[in-house]
Amino acid sequence: MRKLTYYVASTIDGFIATEEGSVDFFPVGGDHGPAITAQYPETLPTKVREAIGVDQQNRYFDTVLMGRKTHDFGVRTGTSSPYAHLKQYVVSATLPESPDPAVELIAEDPLAKVRELKRDTGLGIWLCGGGALAQVLLPEIDQIFLKLYPIVLGRGRALFGDGPRLSKAAEFRVITSRVFEDGVAFVKYSRIP
Repeated sequence: MRKLTYYVASTIDGFIATEEGSVDFFPVGGDHGPAITAQYPETLPTKVREAIGVDQQNRYFDTVLMGRKTHDFGVRTGTSSPYAHLKQYVVSATLPESPDPAVELIAEDPLAKVRELKRDTGLGIWLCGGGALAQVLLPEIDQIFLKLYPIVLGRGRALFGDGPRLSKAAEFRVITSRVFEDGVAFVKYSRIP
């Protein structure tokens, strides 16, 4: 069965973006970027892959899920199909139709759709954001790959929205971790059944 992986960047106080949705506070450069990109080249937007000459096959993911606000970030930067090298889904109850022919809209019951996708054959499923969607999909998240930046933002969009309402804590264990010279920690967690 395919795995759903929430692969995201976060501050040490648990924010993935400012309240307005900006991610400009995450530093660009350093030694973490090339190392992580080499391992997960499919997590770069298609335009970035083309600009820097990345033409590697998808290694870990062949499908990407994103919430409307995460997708809107791509639209603001000039693309409605940010990951053309992946099967793309946008989860939104407010969009009247798919924002792009290459993007499938999930308008209702994203948990059921994720369960269906997990039964299909293929590589992993990447949840690239946002926090509110991660909160909804937490029961199906198998892994969390966290790029943890040594930044305290104070406020913003939280890693899991306004917080999951759980009857029982969702437990994960660290499967690997690496701290880069630039201070970014890349920690992989796997759900404890």
